[in-house]
Amino acid sequence: MTREGGGGEPRSEFVCGFLGCDMQPFNPVLSTLPPLLRIKRPCNGSEDLLSRLIDLTLAEARRPRLGGESIRLRLSELVFVEVMRRYLETLPAHETGWLSGLRDPWIGKILVMLHEQPAYPWTLNELASRTCMSRAALAARFTHLVGHAPMHYLTLWRMQIAARLLADSSMKVAAVGREIGYESEAAFSRAFKRTVGISPAASRGNAAASRRA
Repeated sequence: MTREGGGGEPRSEFVCGFLGCDMQPFNPVLSTLPPLLRIKRPCNGSEDLLSRLIDLTLAEARRPRLGGESIRLRLSELVFVEVMRRYLETLPAHETGWLSGLRDPWIGKILVMLHEQPAYPWTLNELASRTCMSRAALAARFTHLVGHAPMHYLTLWRMQIAARLLADSSMKVAAVGREIGYESEAAFSRAFKRTVGISPAASRGNAAASRRA
């Protein structure tokens, strides 16, 4: 928290913070957001969830206590989620992007399934049958809203999971591949290099070097 001003009234206080996340190889949420989001606090802030979350965050920042860092982290995540909900509610009906796909009753259902079960052997036929749509209609609607064909999106999401597992765990490359639905290490390595541009081993090495730096 920083205070700005010349010593008189009125006084302004700025609370700054950040949430770190990976942009590479694929981050569908950040890729669909504008560079800046401005959320106005309503007049009746006490009845507003976002206002209450901000007030709790400020209270924790002003009174450093044991466990405060963990609480502030969780509160910042909740603030982010609530801001995303506000932003989603303001999107025009014609808007495209990942968030627009998420709010679509059919495409949103598919996105949830792909994210919850990335290792499942999904096919376009099964996705279409689960949403009672034709293959052509599903592919066209998904691509229009999300910006990627359904199966290509699944590959991108799998590689995002794989990159995180390679960076944060000691799982062998073959085990990482199985975790996201690849039966062989060779098939996973080929898909990873084709999508990300480097091998799984090189990705792990880059992550380790970044941590050391």
